[in-house]
Amino acid sequence: MPDLSRSRERAEHPGGPTLSPARVSMAVPPRPHTHAAPLEVLKKAVKNGGVDTVLCAVVDPHGRLAGKRFDARHFLRQVVPHGAEMCAYLLSSAIDMNPAPAGSGLASMEGGFPDFHVIPDLSTLRITPWLPKAAIVLADAMSERGEPAALNPREILGNQLARLAARGLHAKAGLETEFVLYQGTFASPRTVGGPELAPLTAAGGDYGLHQPPIVARYLRRLEHALAGAGMPVEAVKGEAAAGQFEVTLPYQDALRACDQHVVFKQAAQTLARQAGAEATFMAAPQTGVGSGLHLHVSLHRAGTPVFTHSDGGVLSPTGERAVAGLLDMLRELALLYAPNTNSYKRYVPGSFAPTRMVWGVDNRTCAVRVVGHGPSLRAEVRVPGADANPYLALAAVIAAIVHGLEHNLVPPPRWRGNTHTARDEPALPASLEEAIPLLEHSAGAEKAFGEEVVSGLLHLAQAELDHQQSTVTDVEQARWFTHA
Repeated sequence: MPDLSRSRERAEHPGGPTLSPARVSMAVPPRPHTHAAPLEVLKKAVKNGGVDTVLCAVVDPHGRLAGKRFDARHFLRQVVPHGAEMCAYLLSSAIDMNPAPAGSGLASMEGGFPDFHVIPDLSTLRITPWLPKAAIVLADAMSERGEPAALNPREILGNQLARLAARGLHAKAGLETEFVLYQGTFASPRTVGGPELAPLTAAGGDYGLHQPPIVARYLRRLEHALAGAGMPVEAVKGEAAAGQFEVTLPYQDALRACDQHVVFKQAAQTLARQAGAEATFMAAPQTGVGSGLHLHVSLHRAGTPVFTHSDGGVLSPTGERAVAGLLDMLRELALLYAPNTNSYKRYVPGSFAPTRMVWGVDNRTCAVRVVGHGPSLRAEVRVPGADANPYLALAAVIAAIVHGLEHNLVPPPRWRGNTHTARDEPALPASLEEAIPLLEHSAGAEKAFGEEVVSGLLHLAQAELDHQQSTVTDVEQARWFTHA
């Protein structure tokens, strides 16, 4: 375990100690440096016995960490200089890791399930207080040609950031994530929300500061663990649904924000299980419950924010084009932020999840909420659910912003009032079945992401849809078993 007394020092550098990565794709902007190199921190921890295991992880299409546990000394001796090998199907398999025989080349019998080479990005290396004597590092997958793998989520986001950088702009992002804590562990057949897997709090406690002791202990352990890993939270709050909470991580470089999110998610779920509970990031874990991943995004040129209007207006011309691009393109990119059938059960009229592609100022019913003042003015994109892969969701946002900038788009008038009463504005896709052809026929998506990425996303979505359409669910059994 790291010395948690150092958390104040780390809090002054929210990204944690960084080091030049061993290999950085040209598509990914360089990471900033701070005073301490994480590789040296790891070497010292290994030498004094504080760390004996390193988790080397790629981010899969679903936003999960997948990889290998390495002996720490072997990691330093072999993996740091030479990389490692992992099965390439990690980047193109369905959520259950059961690749379809007729799937893509990386996840099919025909392709032979080859390995890809992975290279750890040492700037992401950090000690993990929630895992005894362990550290974690994110790794980038390489194609057989020695280039970054096209379906690597970090690379997909990196490519969009590079398109933005070509216009002299840099994106910063802040991620707010909602999740629900359940008492007990998930094991079929258990009814989510029933007595065996009930929310950890009996009622919603939006902004509530009087949490049950078990919740207070969990949140305190989570906050301390993340601070000890060099990524202190900005805020934690209770949410509207029973057992629901929201964690806000610091506003920072867009790629780093996603890197920290996937590590946070691993910590939240691990600590919950250590406490005999489950933390779920499903978009709709129960009927009437929705969890979002709200993306706060701003643009900067040479370190200066460019969303703010110099004469006191709401948005600068750049900000207006960005918002217009989001409204014009995000609908057809739904698979990047609403990847499965459950994702669409969050979009319920009358809820805090948007249903129409409109924008407004400090209006939480909008798909794009412009919020903040002066230099802090930013767009909060509220369409992704908590189940979204943050890299893909943010890549969709950046691609849509670039689209707006390229075409000098102008946004419609801002919406005032409840957007759920809107009838003429474009609606978000109501189902995965509706979202698939939107991406499939999107010329803008193919231009932004390339055929290989679009094809891979469509393959995953179709596999998910096929599974849902061919599986008899407990809901169907409860509704029809004795009534048919």
